[in-house]
Amino acid sequence: MGNERYHLSAPCHFGLESVLSGELRRLGAENISATDGRVAFEGDAQMIAKSNLWLRTAERILLVLGEFHASTFTELFDGVAALPWENFIGKNDAFPVKGWSLDSALHSIPDCQSIVKKAIVKRLQSHYHVDWFQETGAKLQVQFSIRKNQAVLMLDTSGPGLHKRGYREISNLAPIRETLAAGILDLARIYPDTQIYDPFCGSGTFLVESALMACKIAPGIRRRFAAEHWGCFDSKLWQNQRSAAMDQIRKDATFRGHGSDISSEAVELSLSNAKKAGVASRISVQSADIADFVVPEGKTLVVCNPPYGERMLELQEAEDLYRTMGRVFQPKDGVSYFIISPHDDFEKLFGRPANKRRKLYNGMLRCQLFMYFG
Repeated sequence: MGNERYHLSAPCHFGLESVLSGELRRLGAENISATDGRVAFEGDAQMIAKSNLWLRTAERILLVLGEFHASTFTELFDGVAALPWENFIGKNDAFPVKGWSLDSALHSIPDCQSIVKKAIVKRLQSHYHVDWFQETGAKLQVQFSIRKNQAVLMLDTSGPGLHKRGYREISNLAPIRETLAAGILDLARIYPDTQIYDPFCGSGTFLVESALMACKIAPGIRRRFAAEHWGCFDSKLWQNQRSAAMDQIRKDATFRGHGSDISSEAVELSLSNAKKAGVASRISVQSADIADFVVPEGKTLVVCNPPYGERMLELQEAEDLYRTMGRVFQPKDGVSYFIISPHDDFEKLFGRPANKRRKLYNGMLRCQLFMYFG
């Protein structure tokens, strides 16, 4: 589609909007603006491919077709039918519809889905001059959101969420999502010569994500995206961006990731995921109790998501764990600690106040990132 400019939108974890905005600036996106849990930006078809391939903290990349007021089904139908769906959806393509509505007159999601679908069909029928769409071709997932009677219509260019990098098919009981881990690591600042330690490594997410960042490996390099199959985009676009991403890999990076976990299954899982991600040579993991943690030598980032209990007995165990961490995570020049926890009294239990705190959400759970600088 030539050099056409697109309005794009990337949802993200609450609290990571500024991190994602920074990523987009570095990619060369334009007109970046952040709202709660979402960053809007503009770019060409290359930017659609680049943002899917490179963004570490975005959940998906949505192509925004239009926005309009809709407080009646007639307004919704007419607004959707006025958009240029034929520029993207081919005669044989599938175009399922999903979405949500909040604080709006149109609150029935099934009814909204049905109206949106009918309006797109009507538009495409007049363009392709057919009565029936087989929908056997590429899938273009239509998404709508209606908030305070303002409807936004989008196409999902990503497919499965961008947190699905392709290296973590199995995870442990309480994993941290890859996109949230990447956001925390961005705040911690990862460089090609960084040394990182995660003493609760679980499935190895912090270790793998930091290795990918340090070595400038695009997080989406091992997966495919929905828009690669769309006829409206040149298939070489994705091939060219992958090739450019391969050229950027820093094989000379001296990064080292060290992990430990009390569970031997977690150790095996971390090593397996590191291997799938192609960074196994940079990561070492061993089975160890947090009580035996020794402050590493040299400049180190200690980044972790310690277990926390939601039932009373587990909560007491978690609080004991925080006290142990406070004892073994000793202040030391060159060693900084980044700990995510939902516990309101974490600092009190840990034994000292953080230098800096940041509100983040782990799923629906309100957490804080406690930062101790060395």
